[in-house]
Amino acid sequence: MNSSLISKIEKARIYAEEPERFRLTGFSCEVSGDNSSHVAALSADGWTCDCLFFADVDTCSHVMALQRLLGGLLPEEQRAAIGAS
Repeated sequence: MNSSLISKIEKARIYAEEPERFRLTGFSCEVSGDNSSHVAALSADGWTCDCLFFADVDTCSHVMALQRLLGGLLPEEQRAAIGAS
């Protein structure tokens, strides 16, 4: 194996052990709900979800579950008020 690749693998291992180095700034995710799947996304503008509840309330169980799941990887302003931090 290439020695420079070996050092990158080791660096990746070290980084992965220090999650405070990371902050998600955007992504999308398909969430398999009880009734159907929905796409929840995070962008510079905040959270979105294609479910009907989100359209009315600007949050939903899909987004809240992702906020809990991703916790410390999210910027502070994108964390759930329900204890994801």
